[in-house]
This record gives sequence, structure tokens and C-alpha cells, in this order.
Amino acid sequence: MEHQLQRREFLKTAFLGAGLLISEEQIGFAWQRCCTQSRALPVHPDNPSIVLHQDRCRNCGRCQNFCRNVITVFGQTVPHGEDACTHCGQCTLFCSRVISEKYHYPSVAEAINDPDKIVIASTAPAIRVALGEMYGLSPGTDVEGKIVASLKQLGVHDVLDATFSADLTVLEEASELLLRLDENNARSPLPMFTSCCPAWVRFVKLFYPHFLPHLSTTKSPMLIQGALVKTWFAQKTGIDPAKIVHIALAPCTAKKAEILLPAMNSAGISHGNPDMRDVDFALTCRELAYLLNDGKVDFLHMHDEPYSSLMGGGSGAGMIFGNTGGVMEATLRTAYKLLNDKNPPADFFNLTPVRGFDGVRQANVNLGKRAMNVAVVHGTGEARPLLDAIQSGTQKFDFVEVMACTGGCIGGGGQPVNSNMDETMLKQLRLNALYQRDDGKEIRLSCDNPEIKTIYSEFLGKPLGKKSEELLHIDSIHKSHDQVK
Repeated sequence: MEHQLQRREFLKTAFLGAGLLISEEQIGFAWQRCCTQSRALPVHPDNPSIVLHQDRCRNCGRCQNFCRNVITVFGQTVPHGEDACTHCGQCTLFCSRVISEKYHYPSVAEAINDPDKIVIASTAPAIRVALGEMYGLSPGTDVEGKIVASLKQLGVHDVLDATFSADLTVLEEASELLLRLDENNARSPLPMFTSCCPAWVRFVKLFYPHFLPHLSTTKSPMLIQGALVKTWFAQKTGIDPAKIVHIALAPCTAKKAEILLPAMNSAGISHGNPDMRDVDFALTCRELAYLLNDGKVDFLHMHDEPYSSLMGGGSGAGMIFGNTGGVMEATLRTAYKLLNDKNPPADFFNLTPVRGFDGVRQANVNLGKRAMNVAVVHGTGEARPLLDAIQSGTQKFDFVEVMACTGGCIGGGGQPVNSNMDETMLKQLRLNALYQRDDGKEIRLSCDNPEIKTIYSEFLGKPLGKKSEELLHIDSIHKSHDQVK
């Protein structure tokens, strides 16, 4: 918010001084005028995720071409009043000199140093195999234990693992998928699209709004984590939820927009305080390094420490959420067990048809009692032809996973920039590291995670139950995304 206000003050000062701006209300007009005179990608001053540093721009126009031709967002017609940005942040990787994420880490440092606040951080799978690059380590190096130790040294009260909430996402999403597939009890249309990538969800809202009812109503893992930190975790640990500042550590710039959505205050509503957010700040992987650097943490020499015992671990299925195809594979594992009341066959734990780096992968998967047509796509530019085919009826699927960023979360807009390595090789190393973690896990089914069983039996009740719907789902994804520009 501070940087947003600084940007608006800069615009006011600049344009008033030039005699171009006569009122606060004309800032938006001034921004549009400025952008038309520049070849930089136009980033609205109120963008919740990214910031344009115009003074560093050389007006080469490459960022505009990248967003137009690869991301397929810039230059597209959007609904009236909307900002033509999905918040994916891929432009920050393409031109990090000129465009950056909107920094939250100074505010996180303040919260850590506030004796009246209890800071709790949750880490996404993809950052643990990428953060090491900020310190000269090879891509794919797993620095999970060092992340936990570093955050605790800074003064973070508890460090949690978002693979826990990824397992919950799997249970809820698999249950929702099976309900949609039930011809006698279908509640929403097919195919069902995954909904855990906020940049993808915004892409749908801007360009394919007729597909909004097809999106799973299940929240993303990090937002599920936030809702439970301020309810279940607070209850079990005796912490006053009003004192908790929950930080999401993610590979994603779009998380910064997602945490601001009106529907992301489930815990606050349950406590009678709707102003309480489920997640208070979202830091990218890069920002985490900046935070540790400002705190003078000697990251490379930290001794590994474990996550907190509560909400501190997940299955192998939760781990691969960071990879393109990972959400699909994890969900199908549990869907098979829910449908057949037995573990899936061995090939479900290495579901090669949905793995890899092809832009679109399609497969017919045997779920025992029925077969399912599925598709996986990564990159919004790759998604358009598939969506058009589904819309025209030339292709039919039951379940589709879409990730806005190439490679999935491991290629997120908040990940380290590494100009010394081929992009595909870089992402493949990160992706392989998460698959290796899955392979080495004793528990590889989300529904077999004992802590997941506990939270359902003691708190949530059951997947798609009343409490689960209140905390883990979005009643109207149309409404919530209509309120974030």
C-alpha cells in the first residue's frame, strides 16, 4: 500500500508540475496518457501485484511484445473498467530491470519487530527448490530446512508448510470433481477447471467469463492455509487470531492480488471480524531473499530446522502442486481412492501422460469405475486454443488443469531470475526436484495424510461439508473477482 501511495503521489507531482493534471480523479487519465507515449508495458498505478519503474525504461518495446504475443494479454479487449493484467508477473522475469513485484517485505519486517504481533509464515513447494539460486546454489537445490531456520532467526513465530493445505485442496477438489461427474447429482458444468492459480482465474474472468462456472470453487492452497491458520491453528495453539500476521511465501506475484479478494476473509467472518484477512502479506521468492538479506541472515550457513508440528507437513501429492500437471496428478490419485475405496495402481504415482513440458497434454485416465478425459496446459498463450476448442465443442474433457506460468508455479513470476541458464533447463531442474521429493515421501496420497484426517474429524467435518464450504471454498467466484481490478 505504501508503494502504491508513493506512485500516486509521484504522478500527482509530475503532472501538476507540468500543468497536465488538475485533480486527483484524473490520475487514471494521466497514467493512460503516459503509457501511450511510452513503449513500456503499461502497468496501472493501482496494480496490486507489479510496479513499473518508468525511469529505468529504454523504450525497446520488448515487454509489450512479450505480453501481447506470449502471454496474450496486452492489447486484448477487456471488460469496461478492468485493467488488462492478470497479475502473473512474467514481465518481471522478462524485464526485471523495469518491472518488479509490489514489495511487501518491508511491511513484513515491521510486523516481525512488532511485539504485539505474532507472525506466522507458510511456504509454497516451489520456493524451496528455487530460493537457493539467490545465493549461488544450483537450480533445484532443496533449501527447505534453511528457509525454516532463517525465518525463525528473523523472529517468525511459526513456519508452516503449505503442502498441508495443498492436501486439503486435493480432498475438496477431488470430491467436487466426483460430484460434478455424478449424473444424478451434478451441481456444475463440465469440464471442471482447476482454480488454484490466481492469474489463470483472472484470465478466465477477463477473456472467457462464460467458463467461470466451470472453475472449481476450492480456494488455492495458500488461501486455505490462511483461513485455517486463524481458526484451527489459533484454536489448537491458544494464539489470539487477532494478533496473527500470516505471511504467504510463494513463487507468485498474483498472490498479492488474490489475498485482497473480498472472499478471502473466511476466518475473519467466522470470528465476527470481516476486516481480518486470511493472508496479510504475500512475498515472492525474490522478496524472501531481500527480507533475509535486510535481516543479515547468513542463509548458506544456517542449520536445517523442521516445520512446526501442526500444519507443518503434507504428502508427496501436495509437494508436486508446484509443477505443471501436479495438481491434476495429485487430484486423480485421491479421486481414484474415493471412487474405488482402494489405493490407485502404481502408474498413478508417476502419471506420465500429464507430466512434461508440452504446452498441452491430453490423456484418457482409467479411474476404475469410469474413464476420464483430462487435459493439462501451462501458459496463457497455450491455453487460448484449448479453451476455444472446448468452447466450440470440438474437444471435450472432464477435468482440465491450467497454470498461467510456463512450468507451473516453479516458473512463477516471483521466482529468481537466472540469465546464465536455458529457461527450459532451469525449470526442468526445479520440477525434477519436486518430483524427487514426492518419490521419497512415505505418504503420497493426500487423503492418507494423518493430519488431514485429524482436521476433518476434529474441525472441518467432511469434504464439501458446511465448515469446509465456509472456510475452503468461494461461494461465488464471479462476484469475488468482479471486485478486484
